[in-house]
Amino acid sequence: MPSLALALKEQIKAGRAAAIATFQADGKPDALLTSLRRSVDAALTQAWHSVGLPASAALVAVGGYGRGELFPHSDVDVLILLQNAPGPALQEKLEMLVQTLWDIGLEVGHSIRTIPECLSEAAADITVQTSLLEARLVTGNRKLFRFLQERCAAAMDPQAFFQAKRLEMHQRHAKYDDTPFSLEPNCKESPGGLRDLQVILWVAKAAGLGDSWRKLAQRGLITSTEARQLTQKERAFKDIRIRLHILTNRREDRLVFDVQTQIAETFGFKTTDTRRASEYLMQRYYWAAKAVTQLNEILLQNIGAQLFPMPANPVPINAHFNALNGLIDIAQDDTFASTPSTMLEVFLLLAHDTALKGMTARTMRALWHARFKIDAKFRRDPLNRKLFIDIIQSPQGITHALRDMTRTSILGRYLPNFRRIVGQMQHDLFHVYTVDQHILMVVRNVRRFTMTEHAHEYPFCSQLIANFGQPWLLYIAALFHDIAKGRGGDHSKLGMADAEKFCREHGLSKDDTRLIVFLVEHHLIMSQTAQKQDLSDPDVIAQFAALVKDERHLTALYLLTVADIRGTSPKVWNAWKGKLLEDLYRITLRVLGGEAPSADRELKNRQQEALATLRLYGLPADAHEQLWKQLDVAYFLRHDASDIAWQTRSLIGKFDSPNPVVKCRLATIGEGLQVTVYVRDQPDLFARICSYFDRKNFSILDAKIHTTAHGYALDTFLVTEANFANNYRDIINLIEHELTALLTSNDSLPAPTRGRLSRLSRTFPATPSVDLRPDERGQYYLLSISANDRNGLLYSIANVLAKYRINLHTAKIMTLGERVEDVFLVDGPTLNNARSQIQLETDLLDALRV
Repeated sequence: MPSLALALKEQIKAGRAAAIATFQADGKPDALLTSLRRSVDAALTQAWHSVGLPASAALVAVGGYGRGELFPHSDVDVLILLQNAPGPALQEKLEMLVQTLWDIGLEVGHSIRTIPECLSEAAADITVQTSLLEARLVTGNRKLFRFLQERCAAAMDPQAFFQAKRLEMHQRHAKYDDTPFSLEPNCKESPGGLRDLQVILWVAKAAGLGDSWRKLAQRGLITSTEARQLTQKERAFKDIRIRLHILTNRREDRLVFDVQTQIAETFGFKTTDTRRASEYLMQRYYWAAKAVTQLNEILLQNIGAQLFPMPANPVPINAHFNALNGLIDIAQDDTFASTPSTMLEVFLLLAHDTALKGMTARTMRALWHARFKIDAKFRRDPLNRKLFIDIIQSPQGITHALRDMTRTSILGRYLPNFRRIVGQMQHDLFHVYTVDQHILMVVRNVRRFTMTEHAHEYPFCSQLIANFGQPWLLYIAALFHDIAKGRGGDHSKLGMADAEKFCREHGLSKDDTRLIVFLVEHHLIMSQTAQKQDLSDPDVIAQFAALVKDERHLTALYLLTVADIRGTSPKVWNAWKGKLLEDLYRITLRVLGGEAPSADRELKNRQQEALATLRLYGLPADAHEQLWKQLDVAYFLRHDASDIAWQTRSLIGKFDSPNPVVKCRLATIGEGLQVTVYVRDQPDLFARICSYFDRKNFSILDAKIHTTAHGYALDTFLVTEANFANNYRDIINLIEHELTALLTSNDSLPAPTRGRLSRLSRTFPATPSVDLRPDERGQYYLLSISANDRNGLLYSIANVLAKYRINLHTAKIMTLGERVEDVFLVDGPTLNNARSQIQLETDLLDALRV
């Protein structure tokens, strides 16, 4: 037997190699799947007969193998079908067979059952019932196998099976975020993938309606065009899955970043100046998955109508549409073809009438086939332009309308430049959505600001938009803010031109057009100013105020910026970024209201507010004076009044303490911890503190570095970590104790570790950059650093700065998903020497590399 297993193993190996070689030559996925299945069939048949199993038994292929499709590294699922429960002698032969199958090198999933056991298992588990639906005899007793098929067919309840598979599909879709546009989709399980196609054929076969696209077309459930499209999409997904198995040499169904470029190159895609090869591949994939999602909904609705017939009592909505069982239905089959404007009207009606939960399959199919009528003439029609603006201005249902218009390809047909970014990936390491899905997410976020049920999420945004008057202008700005990505050049400038053309063609006023164009052109400026510049600098605020000009533009830009950052990735937004943006908004609003930027006025305001807080603690009126005399204007401008009061209270009686003072509290922004360190200044202090946070795996969101007039460092850090919310009291005590001990010791700094990059960063590495230049006043230097994020990165930077005895005054730490963009305000004698500057930059670049 071992010699047979070895021979069969070599036989399968040779068959697989030949099938793969043929596929790589002719690119025919179905031929490869059939070839692999035949090779395994032959080996299993030989193994079956070699064991000497009784003629009454049967070897049955189930699952994908039963369907006749065997991918290069798929499991081989088999059922050993017996007439009766096996005795000891037969049991021994069965064990010998299973062992032989494993010795052959196949990953076998097997079960040994009688027909009653099969029926019992199928009744209890929809997965077993599904696998038996695709059962295929490999070898053995054909009569027994046919009896199994008859019994399974008799036990099948098509209605219950349909409901179970549809529920199973919804659960699977939810697992994959209900979108085919995942950046790393599973070509088998994700919405719009192979599994969705299989679900249709399963429920159709269970209902006796056919087991192929051709048969479903013959039954009138789909058109011949749709059958051809489904066949093409199925072949395309099989092709991708085969290439994934071959490339990774394992059962891999995910188009992960690591393999996308290699898979794309096997299809002949090439990287260009504006797009990667993988982006071309993935856009094709997304378009195919979107089509499958659309056709899947049409087909399942049609099959459901066959299984659950309902009385047709259409209620007229207007001359073109009826309401039918909670769905909108076209009055005539040619409604969209004869009156093309109804392709927009249907979405307006759905937005206005909450009782309508979607479209009938007939409506979706007619819309799908009529979408090509949306051409230049259609877009120029004043009625269609009005309908589109009416959708945007609808008081409800806007997000759903735009998503449905995208899913049915209507939005991309109406806005051709939007169609170009459907399914377009973004490799900037912080967007987790394709460009079109990000845009729709931003529209959704702006829309949620207007809804009372979401007011608790961002109350300040909800308050602002309630007084804005025309929130629909922000929806248009959101639609266009990234529409020009992937064209090459500045997408903000290109998108601005698109937005201006749209506004002009759709009859918007000059003021509204100027606002939208401004938002698209400058949609990045507020986040860049808040996160990269010193908001305590009156010149920064004056420059920003001059750009926005008035309160309307400021409010609109703030709302769009919050929605945009929130729409990139769940990881990118945090309370600290929210506070920076809100601070910038409020300071700028005061300037626009006529209050000239004044450091003196802001200084007095913060000191008075801090003193008012200190009085609440019952402290003497002059308790603050000893410390405050040692602090300059920069300290008061860079700290909130609550921080000033907290630090002052913490340091009363410890003004000239010989020992470090470390105080920690929950951050007032509601996220993370604030850590204040007060100690005699030392050259490597920032690096020493960073080494501690690095060792504890804390992320530093912000650092304010200050040196008092009498030589003490007063540094404040905002840090975060996943478990802060669960046991923050213990963590606060731990930080205060351990960091004090570290600063008291004279231990040398540990060597920085070269932390590992994430898988995403390894696939799309950001080129490290270091930019060192004097600030506008020539007093300090601005050090800007950009690199892939990794553990220990900030400590590595701090270590280099300590080595060159660079004095740090502020640190703006900005993490954008997998990338960091940090800005430091520094000075030191080293920076006055050109050669030393170059060496510093060289060492920093080396520290950024992994």
